Amino acid sequence: MSGLIKRSFSLAGHRTSVALEEPFWTVLLRMAEARGQTLSALVAAADSGRGPDQPLASALRVVALLEKEAG
Repeated sequence: MSGLIKRSFSLAGHRTSVALEEPFWTVLLRMAEARGQTLSALVAAADSGRGPDQPLASALRVVALLEKEAG
């Protein structure tokens, strides 16, 4: 699998960075586009829906995986 790609976002008023492999970013970008939203909005939704012990990167990987399984 390819190396990690880091992207920065503003979530709940503070900046955070997330590092994911390229295939995950590709799926997430396609999801956001299909929903007519920005990648930042998709990340913010995943952030608000994750549990307190789940890292954001893990939550995003699960979102991307579920999308691939559904599609």
